[in-house]
Amino acid sequence: MKGGRSKSDTKSAKLSVNKKPTKGAAAAAAKKSGKAAKDPNKPKRPASAFFVFMEEFREQYKKEHPKNKSVAAVGKAGGDKWKSLSAAEKAPYVAKADKRKVEYEKKMKAYNKEQAEGPKEEEESEKSVSEVNDEDEDDEEGSAEDDDDE
Repeated sequence: MKGGRSKSDTKSAKLSVNKKPTKGAAAAAAKKSGKAAKDPNKPKRPASAFFVFMEEFREQYKKEHPKNKSVAAVGKAGGDKWKSLSAAEKAPYVAKADKRKVEYEKKMKAYNKEQAEGPKEEEESEKSVSEVNDEDEDDEEGSAEDDDDE
């Protein structure tokens, strides 16, 4: 048995290999834990011209084929139809997609500006405005009393 391994050697070798996480698994685990949570207030990306086309195409397809429940069939038929359209026929969908993109960019600028400003002033202070004003008034009254004593 020159150079051969026994069954017990193979088991221990497998166990030791399985105990250590691979570099890829460790990186994936770190990536998951370090990933920031999605902000629900962030604007959604706009639909491309194809997806604008598919919104209308799905309705037509469902009317023509009411018994067909397959999502794949609708997608395949929509893709084939989109490929067969000329540039002039695609133009209205491209225009709608561009319009949505402009609106999205405006919303993103506003969102990014809001994110850069940080938390609102109300959240920063634990004391309410009235409590702060009350303290200021107490200080002024105390200093006025001190002036009377002199």
